[in-house]
Amino acid sequence: MSETPPYRWYHKVIALLSAVLIMEIGIFLLVYPWFDQWSFSYFSYISPRWDRIWDSAYFRGAVSGVGLVNIYIAFAEVLGLRRFSQPEPDDSAREL
Repeated sequence: MSETPPYRWYHKVIALLSAVLIMEIGIFLLVYPWFDQWSFSYFSYISPRWDRIWDSAYFRGAVSGVGLVNIYIAFAEVLGLRRFSQPEPDDSAREL
């Protein structure tokens, strides 16, 4: 049986903070392309062709899709936080 590596408190904090950061980025990417401020960015003023791509609903949907992927990754990371929990000692093994 393999031993679980010892986790320190900062491993837990870094994992939790990274999950929160990934979730916030995902929510931002999901919502922000549909606000009016999206059209007033540097990339929309580069050229008229970039402006058409930047304001396209397909491009905005693709950016929102990346946001959904980030949210999924954040939930997977939160579920992965279980790796930090220590297994309960099994009393039945002591009786043998």
